[in-house]
Amino acid sequence: MTPDAAVEHLCPVPHIPEAVAAVRRRARTVLAGWSLPPDTADDALLVISELVTNAVTHARPPAVLRLARTQVDGHRALRIEVTDAGPASHGQRPSDLQPEEHGRGIPIVAALSARHGVRSHCGGVTRWADIETS
Repeated sequence: MTPDAAVEHLCPVPHIPEAVAAVRRRARTVLAGWSLPPDTADDALLVISELVTNAVTHARPPAVLRLARTQVDGHRALRIEVTDAGPASHGQRPSDLQPEEHGRGIPIVAALSARHGVRSHCGGVTRWADIETS
């Protein structure tokens, strides 16, 4: 990454299932521009997919993905955040959810990130993960 390169990227997340693939493609382009190692970029794209899927499936719009280069415990890291308007009411959730197909996202995020968490605020909820890049 050159000193003049952007260190933050924001991407609105449309509240439709197809948004996950579209956001992942956009994120792939951003990460390539930041010259992340291929394995790190692959891990980041999986974390992005899981967090965006969670927002589209379980939360109210609007949602936004934020990618940022940062430092964690003295190491370079990629911060991935997805902010949404908070949990959807039970009646707003898609009716075609199969229990056996869901519930694996956060364990995947935990396995691939150095740390992760959830932050509630007046605008909704932000789920985040840090992936070390060096």
